[in-house]
Amino acid sequence: MAKLMTLKTLRTFLREVFSALPLVPSLMTAIALVLLLGLGVWQLERLQWKSEIIAIIDAQMALPANPLPFGDLDPDAWRYRKAHVEGRFHHDKEIHMYAASSAGKPGYLIITPLERSDGSFVLFNRGWVPLDKHAPETRKEGQIEGLVSVSGVGRKPWLQNTFVADNDLEKNIWFYGDLDGMAKFLGIVHYAPIFLEADATPNPGGLPIGGQSRIKISNDHLSYALTWFSLAVALLIVFGFYVAEQIRTRR
Repeated sequence: MAKLMTLKTLRTFLREVFSALPLVPSLMTAIALVLLLGLGVWQLERLQWKSEIIAIIDAQMALPANPLPFGDLDPDAWRYRKAHVEGRFHHDKEIHMYAASSAGKPGYLIITPLERSDGSFVLFNRGWVPLDKHAPETRKEGQIEGLVSVSGVGRKPWLQNTFVADNDLEKNIWFYGDLDGMAKFLGIVHYAPIFLEADATPNPGGLPIGGQSRIKISNDHLSYALTWFSLAVALLIVFGFYVAEQIRTRR
């Protein structure tokens, strides 16, 4: 008998709840809830993806610096890996890539082709210069001549995204790492399939400033996921109070 009364009470309560649910607010709440939960799950997926990238970077950076091989090499194997090369810079073929320094100041990254003993090239990112040092003649001390040995971190080319301007070949100002496009612009045929970004070893005259590689990657996706899930819970609580008020009013 007690069990039967409990079931009747539950059915009565559920009947009151569903009768108190206005269609439009309920539908809007359901849509918002699905959206919030979906965003939370998406951030968890991003968390896993970002964690894997950070693990790869840490593993690559922990490897000892080795000479960059001649000939074909796997760009993924040398991404974020320390390497050193020997050769001669062709300063008359500088590439100027618009970028902020590690301190956030606008300027240019100076990418200079370095010719190796076998006649192949490495596009070497020598570092950052301020806007008023864009022209090579304003930093002649840093135009190192002769055979050099330089070290840096490997970086794969990257594509233009939606909010990045087109590279301006007429002015030799670039906005993204189109390695093949740069090689074609410079008339280079044989080249390594990665950039090498200079370490922090000072250049004569102080420019370009090396050590600009962005190795550390923020990973705040867990906090973002918790935020979305918290909003979903808050939405359910608010909607629950709304339904309770509707039931109270009907009674």
